[in-house]
Amino acid sequence: MTTTVNLEPISGPSAWRGDELAKSTEWIYHLSDAELAELETVGRRFVADDPDLRTVTAADYPIPACARLNEESARQLDSGRGFLLVRGLKTQEYGDTLAGAIFFILGLHLGKPIGQNQMGDLLDHVVATSNKTMDDEGALPSRVRDRLPFHSDSSDVVALMCLRGAKEGGASSLVSGTTIYNEILRRRPDLAPLLFEPFHWDWRRQDPDSPEMTYDSPIISYVDGIFSMYAGNSMIFSAQEYPGVPPLTDDQVELLHLFDEISQEPGLPIDMDFQPGDVQWLLNYAALHSRTSYDDYAEPERRRHLLRLWLRRDVGRPMVDRFGKHVVVMGEPSTPVKSGGRFRIAEAVQVNDDWGN
Repeated sequence: MTTTVNLEPISGPSAWRGDELAKSTEWIYHLSDAELAELETVGRRFVADDPDLRTVTAADYPIPACARLNEESARQLDSGRGFLLVRGLKTQEYGDTLAGAIFFILGLHLGKPIGQNQMGDLLDHVVATSNKTMDDEGALPSRVRDRLPFHSDSSDVVALMCLRGAKEGGASSLVSGTTIYNEILRRRPDLAPLLFEPFHWDWRRQDPDSPEMTYDSPIISYVDGIFSMYAGNSMIFSAQEYPGVPPLTDDQVELLHLFDEISQEPGLPIDMDFQPGDVQWLLNYAALHSRTSYDDYAEPERRRHLLRLWLRRDVGRPMVDRFGKHVVVMGEPSTPVKSGGRFRIAEAVQVNDDWGN
């Protein structure tokens, strides 16, 4: 394994710009009639069988008609631009349980779902359950309406399914980690090497029951010619509040501010307005994600509601030691810290309004 600090621009399909991608629809996969029919049929069987989400496997619910869909999804995640939007599911006709079942089946064919909260839920929700903002103590990014900074999640793949969109706003925003790096290298080559050095990250604000306050990871891994990024600068800055965490240097602070500035520059991100039924696959090491702020409908049943999966996807991607949220072992769902997990599909698609309030 060869680990290097690469101070040359990185090319390839992961080095995209949003303004260029937005001119085409190459990043959208439209389901065929055969694929749609198969997913609806298998999804209904999943609902009728009511399997335990912790033990069900892809082999239990084969989808041979979706072979091309699975191949294209895997190709874009593993060696392409790092994301794909799948369109065509009729979730407004299905109801949330069938929609969630189809989403979970698709996830099983791309990876292994892992727990997302202290209860061990494998299917989680992005929905505002209160009027908190990100400035409020204990606010969860998935449960507020604020704009979010670009960041990586705690998994190999993060997937979203849109059940209902917002009244206004709430676009999903993605930006290429490779393009951010290339821009930093072009503008401030003196700061770029710092991306390969470890930073302290706030573990406690991500996981209230974490055994330690922080963990450490570099922002960039470059091993055997494979580029990976792990980002979320707000977690680096908030880690500074804990005793014993070394203070950031002036250069590190300047780098982090430059990183955020570049990630938000017009033309770099791509914004997509989710339609009901849209499914977005994203490799956390290739692209960062965010969303714009949004307004909800007054009726609770019409509020913006996305389902979310975190997947472990073992594609042999080489990365430096202790990269990303390495303190979380991705594999078998960990024993929940708290009871109340929902491991049957009809329960899992229901929002826990107490969570995140």
